[in-house]
Amino acid sequence: MTRDRIYLDHAATTPLDERVLEAMLPYLRDHWGNPSSLYGEAQEARRGLEGARRSIAEILGCKPQELVFTSGGSESDNLALRGAAYAARRQGRGEHIITTAIEHHAVLHEAERLQEEGFRVTYLGVDGEGFIDMQDLEDALTDDTALVGIMYVNNEVGTIEPIEDAARVVKAKNPSAVFHTDAVQGAGMLDINVDRLGVDMLSIGAHKFYGPKGIGALYVRQRTPIQWQQLGGGQEKNRRAGTENVAGVVGMAKALELAHEELDARNALARDLRDRLLYSIPERIPFVHITGPTDLSRRAANNFAACFEYIEGEAILIALDLAGVAASSGSACTSGSLEPSHVLTALGVPEDLARGSLRLTVGKDNTREQIDYVLEILPSIVSRIRSLSPAWPERQRA
Repeated sequence: MTRDRIYLDHAATTPLDERVLEAMLPYLRDHWGNPSSLYGEAQEARRGLEGARRSIAEILGCKPQELVFTSGGSESDNLALRGAAYAARRQGRGEHIITTAIEHHAVLHEAERLQEEGFRVTYLGVDGEGFIDMQDLEDALTDDTALVGIMYVNNEVGTIEPIEDAARVVKAKNPSAVFHTDAVQGAGMLDINVDRLGVDMLSIGAHKFYGPKGIGALYVRQRTPIQWQQLGGGQEKNRRAGTENVAGVVGMAKALELAHEELDARNALARDLRDRLLYSIPERIPFVHITGPTDLSRRAANNFAACFEYIEGEAILIALDLAGVAASSGSACTSGSLEPSHVLTALGVPEDLARGSLRLTVGKDNTREQIDYVLEILPSIVSRIRSLSPAWPERQRA
């Protein structure tokens, strides 16, 4: 009998919840009109679109008109940085941007592009667990700082940054600086109320919380200066051209509602499974280094991340896949890269150790039995791969 596959890469994407699919189907099958038109079919679509906008706004604690729907988290991040930077340049408010060395590439690559276009960018370092230092942030701020972008939850090592504290530091020293947080990994797992966080902009992507791929949102606080980027139509109140993905928006709203309603139960399960991995793997396998926060209250509830000495992470992933387990060595957006993770490098992990990284991120449908299976097979997988490595001390002694 074939064992069912075990999916442990929920930080990369999550399966579509059946209840979300059911909410989307009417807008794929029946209410397919263009929401910008005036006739009946269009107005059915418009009602679905705006109902979903209100639902998402309620969870974020914002006004519905402060939400702009995008194609996902990456576009939301790109739009936040580029839009705020160029609005500040146009208004003469400054051309300095602050972000961190461990952001998702959707932020880092946009920051690099802006640097090429004449903006100054400061990349804040982090400590060995991925946390920024508030004094470093305060020292980096100047009157010329137009934008600060700090991610809420790191997608590789699960670090939950103190966004509320960071926002207070920024606003106390430079009230005109726009504060953005990439909350793509935090949505569906943490409270993303924008007033509590104190942010001016916040990015989410539906497929990280059991919604559909290809849909996201950017919250933009009213009166926040931003230069819109996608032209060609009057959709989203002239803020983003293109016919709205109504079914996607409806699915995102339903997924976020369910995540909000089931938050405590999902997190309790995730923590139980995560802790089982965090405590058991180092006990069963030698030369393992947990990466990310040791204070588990400051770590994403679903995140196990570690580096294995004397081994390549890719070899572990292939062996796990053959054993029926889907896992990751870090961000899905950098899979296939031969370079060590920029996040682990920023944490100070040596390059040879960083190449042996493994990330397991659990979800709402995982079970203890599945985790026990992983704990059963992983030691032999690691032992077998290490035995083939020229660097493995046991082999050198043989």
